[in-house]
Amino acid sequence: MVDGTSINHIAFIMDGNRRWAKKHNMPIAMGHRKGAETLTEIAKAAKNMGVKYMTVYAFSTENWGREISEVNALMDLLRHYLDNGFKELQKNDVRIIFIGEKYMLAEDIRQKISQIEMQTAKNNSAVLCVALSYGSRQEIVQAVREIAKEVESGKLSTDDINVDKFTKFLYTNGIPDPDLVVRTSGEKRISNYLLWQTAYSEFYFSDTLWPDFSKEELEHIIEDYSKRERRYGKS
Repeated sequence: MVDGTSINHIAFIMDGNRRWAKKHNMPIAMGHRKGAETLTEIAKAAKNMGVKYMTVYAFSTENWGREISEVNALMDLLRHYLDNGFKELQKNDVRIIFIGEKYMLAEDIRQKISQIEMQTAKNNSAVLCVALSYGSRQEIVQAVREIAKEVESGKLSTDDINVDKFTKFLYTNGIPDPDLVVRTSGEKRISNYLLWQTAYSEFYFSDTLWPDFSKEELEHIIEDYSKRERRYGKS
């Protein structure tokens, strides 16, 4: 088995659920359901390979603009997954946290999220960070607002604002930047995802639709990553 300990953090853009459903002549909701099952399996596999952090792009702020029927189906699937889908990861000592514009979610969903975060707070074998109702530009604007409030109140001087200080105001505070970003389905763009955090991340674009993504492909990607030289702009 490939050892993933050289990678501390992998971020996924889980793309292709809708195309998978159309390919198999199924309702779009079935593609999202299969994608949720894949998430559980890949999170377990990454943890077993020694990857400490995994962040997944589950639902973007832009996704709210999709057809209301699809959004409602996604929210119903999310409710089901919050009730049942994370239990296996909890048993595997995985801490689960959520980042994003949570205020846009229904109250019952926010309550389920808080409950899972509390239930898994002491798990320390791995961390699954779920970007939900998330947009990176929105995250950065929110960080700027919070910094402005600190300056206005006199708690912070403009001279104290630097990269490290700014990072502490992001939703991902306390989580290391991704070493590797993996996007499935053949698309080659970042789609408003972790713009600040991926400044020096490596990227891997897979043609596989997310519901078909497998442990074996993850092993191949980690092996590919291990052959790369990360220079962080120094040479």
